[in-house]
Order: sequence, then structure tokens, then C-alpha cells
Amino acid sequence: MSVQALTSRSEDFSKWYNDLVQRADLADYAPVRGCMIIKPYGYSLWENIREQLDRRFKDTGHQNAYFPLFIPESFLKKEAEHVEGFSPELAVVTIGGGEELQERLVVRPTSETVIGYSFANWIQSYRDLPLLINQWANVVRWEMRTRLFLRTMEFLWQEGHTAHATHDEAQAETMQMLGAYADFAINEAAIPVIKGRKSNQEKFAGALRSYTIEAMMGDKRALQSGTSHNLGQNFAKAFDIKFTDLNNELQHCWTTSWGLSTRIIGAIIMVHGDDQGLRLPPRLAPIQTVIVPIFKTDEEKSKVFEAVSAVQAEFKAAGIRFHVDKREGMTPGFKYNDWEMRGVPIRIEIGPKDVEKNSVALARRDIPGKAGKQFIPRDGLVEVVKRTLDEIQANMLKQATEFRDANIHEVDDDYEKFKQIVAEAWASAWFCGSAECEAKIKADNQAVSRCFPLEQTPGDGKCIACGQPATERALFARAY
Repeated sequence: MSVQALTSRSEDFSKWYNDLVQRADLADYAPVRGCMIIKPYGYSLWENIREQLDRRFKDTGHQNAYFPLFIPESFLKKEAEHVEGFSPELAVVTIGGGEELQERLVVRPTSETVIGYSFANWIQSYRDLPLLINQWANVVRWEMRTRLFLRTMEFLWQEGHTAHATHDEAQAETMQMLGAYADFAINEAAIPVIKGRKSNQEKFAGALRSYTIEAMMGDKRALQSGTSHNLGQNFAKAFDIKFTDLNNELQHCWTTSWGLSTRIIGAIIMVHGDDQGLRLPPRLAPIQTVIVPIFKTDEEKSKVFEAVSAVQAEFKAAGIRFHVDKREGMTPGFKYNDWEMRGVPIRIEIGPKDVEKNSVALARRDIPGKAGKQFIPRDGLVEVVKRTLDEIQANMLKQATEFRDANIHEVDDDYEKFKQIVAEAWASAWFCGSAECEAKIKADNQAVSRCFPLEQTPGDGKCIACGQPATERALFARAY
């Protein structure tokens, strides 16, 4: 029995990705076009992501709440730019209980409007501020071209919504949450994201400013992996979110919103996966260590499982997420390949000879073949596994960072060279930020500005598209 080989990433990256999501048991297609079924292994990964993010949100003073799935259509029309930005993606309910509704209901594409309505009722005084709310929910956006995790009509996410007394407080919140996303991506998902500001053309509909964490995938395309928006007073004015300030004067609040979705799972797959399957960062992996017992006879089985039980107890006490592969009728080789496909960071093999030698075989998923395999004494195994998990986490981030940095190229005033770079990788170029230049670059290259990186050396140059003065560099790439 053998595991069928994946399509090579270099041969067909898209097919590799689609097949891997299913072969690794993360998700499946739903009976409704564009929707997905998240299977237990994929959902466990999402739960670990959620746990790490939720801790960061609560550590910064945010509280979880829940708001309705259905939103009155009139709510979206109150903020003109917002409804214009989302109108092509809306799913609308017109009939309920067999009767036509007096007011149509929009299935939640995002919750700024309904939360704005609630904030207007909850906030009266400066004493009520800041109001810091997060919601874990599903949203629906009527996408035409879908792909599991990356772009589906319904997906899971969190959306933070806050209200503040001043612009500066709202801006500080916007940047704090962008930092929380970057910290999660880098330190938990081992994805070396770049923090930046979106151009006016690419910002969130209705926002004053939008910020993003951008990640480079294994095919060198970009993926927007989380966003944080300073909404200014746009939604506060649309929904009459006011407070009485210290001078007893009525003021509109300044609001923010920020979100990260199951799309991050797609990022983890495409940043770290290889031709053998997934490679999951240990801090998020549903199973950090899989134990594969090896035996031929009942006598060997008894001795091996006695050793396995002892290892299980130690791992459980140490808080290591583990699984024992007790499946029968499958060769050890099949099991090894199967767990490599699922991206488990460490595989522990225990056979009769290992029991005799009081040792185990340890194989690392981040280092292929014999180079990643070693024999470890049973004594001190927990410490070795913990240390190895940390090493794998660091190595995966190092590999992804080196790949990213090797594929970002600076170009100053050569538009033809710029086009060549963007066709294959990321380009860093001076950019004036105008809608006309954005449109030209998109038409010529099927690429847009990903962001103006927040960390860049101050200077000035000529816009790569129009040659006019520019004071910031932007990153350009083709994207998902």
C-alpha cells in the first residue's frame, strides 16, 4: 500500500495546492458552489490559530461578543463608499417564512454597519470609551472564482471593532492590532510577513486608511494575510455614534476594524508545503508528534506498545500534542508518507530493536530523508522533542524569510525591468500612489501594489509608472 505522489509544485502549483488540501484531510468541497467543508484536522488547525489570536486580543483589552448574521439592507446604504465596495459580493435574502420581506436582509459580508448601530446605542459618554470588541464569526461574500481556504463564498474569521475619543487613539489601536497580526504570523505561523499601508485604491471600502500584513507564497505570489483599518469618523457619522466629551460637548467617535480569516491556513500551506505535502509549524500543528509503533508478531507488539504507553504518558504530562498511529493493515512506510503529507513536525518510530536499545527513531518533517532522522535515547526524550520542535519552528521561519528576501527586487526607473520582475517575483519601486498609475500597472502586469512597507528608508525618487516625484516605495506583485 502506498501514498500517491502529489503533483510537483514546480509543475503545477495550483493543482498541487488543491490536491494537497484534500489529501492532507484539511477540507472538502461543499454541495453549494464556492463553499467548503472544513474537516476535523483542518478545523483543529483553525482552533489553534484562533487560540493564539484570541489570547493576543484579550491581552490588549478586547472582549468577545456576537452580532447577527442578517443585516438590514438599509444599514449598508448609510455608508455610500462601503456599500459601493461590497455590492457585487452581497448575498441578499428576499423571502422569509414563505413571504416576501418588507426590507431585504443582507447576509453578513462584514459587520461594521450592524456593530455601528449597536455602538450608537451603547456609547453616551467619554467614560464609555474606548469600546473594544471582537467577534468570531462566519461571513459570506459572493465570489465568482473560488479556491479552498483562499477565496470561498463563506469563510470563518474574526473581526475586531473599536470606538475611540480621538483620531490618534484610533490610529494607535489600528497599528497595535496590525502588530498583533504580524507577531502571530511570524512567531506562530512562521510566515515572515511585511507590514504596510494599502494604497487609496486598495484600501477597505469606507476606511480612512488600511494596513496589511503581506506574505510571499511558494510560487512568489502575494497573499494579503490580515488587515487593520482606521475608519475615521465615516461609520460614526453614518450611524450617529456620538459621545459627550470632557467639556460636555457632543462628538462623533473614531472607529477601527481589523480581521484575519481562514485564508491564513492557505498561507501556511503555500508558504511551507513541499512536494511531499504539508509542513506545519509546530506551534500551530494539531499533532506535533506522531508515534508509529513497528512490529510483526504479537510478542513484539506487546513489548512495543508497553514502550509506546510510557512515551504517551510522558508526552501528555509535558503538554506535547501527539497521536499514536494504531492503524492495522498498513505498512510503516505508508504511515510515514501519510504523516508527511499531513505535515506533522516530528515522527517517532518505536520497534522491537528500539525497545531493546531503550531508544527511539526521531524524524523531522522540515529536513527531508535520512538527514532529518536520528536515534534518541529514551531517557530525556521529552526534552529532546521540545527542543526539536523549537528548532523546527525557527528553521521554517528562516527558510521562508530567506526565500522571501531572495525574491524581492528593487527597481528604480526602468519600467520594462519592473514588468519582468513582477512577472516572476516581487518588485520594490517608487510609487506616487495615484489611481491612474495603479490602473496602468494592473493593466500591464495583472499586478497591483501590495502595500507601502512601514519599514523603509526615507527618501525620494520617481514613480515607476509615471515618472513624477514619489516619496515612498511600494511592493508590487501578482496575488491571490
